[in-house]
Amino acid sequence: MYIPRRYQETDPNIIEAFVRANGFGTLVTIDGTRPRATHALMDLTRDGDTLTLTGHIARANKQWQDFESVGEALAIFSGAHTYISPRWYNHTNVPTWNYMAVHVYGVPRLITDRDELHAVLDALVTKYESVPGTYTMDGLPADYLESQMQAVAGFVMPVTEISASYKLSQNRDAEDYDTIIAQLNQRGDENSAGVAAEMQARRAGLFGK
Repeated sequence: MYIPRRYQETDPNIIEAFVRANGFGTLVTIDGTRPRATHALMDLTRDGDTLTLTGHIARANKQWQDFESVGEALAIFSGAHTYISPRWYNHTNVPTWNYMAVHVYGVPRLITDRDELHAVLDALVTKYESVPGTYTMDGLPADYLESQMQAVAGFVMPVTEISASYKLSQNRDAEDYDTIIAQLNQRGDENSAGVAAEMQARRAGLFGK
């Protein structure tokens, strides 16, 4: 991913937290002739110096056949993003788009062990169930659980490279920067509010106050 220096985010804690908070991403592979992409829920874990992405896709989705045989895959994660109007600047300019995105590379391995697949799926259920303990995989009828597990292809992808672009008007002066935040907050939609909040959190680091 092309990222101008001013937009590069390099703090691993920030990047990893972003992926965990925006886990519904896009998994891209090459089948030898053309790209294949699947929108899928994934999770990022760290064990010492090793980062690993796990997830699953439908078994009927033949993208899993690309795993291990075609080199690296790319997982794309996006956060809040929004239009920035040139009317908000103190000088003539053009429209742009502010956004946050992370690209994760690695070679996915198809999970063939039943217990390993169960662990990957159970971790996702545990993470996203809002009331812990009220719904568990093991609370399902055994035959139903097995049939559902057989319908998915789980994968484990050790991370070989990770990059993050936080394009948040870092090239603007303090006046324009503050105006953009104010205008975004006035819009009221979730994406604009998310970009405004991240810009506000980074303001002191950019302008020293």
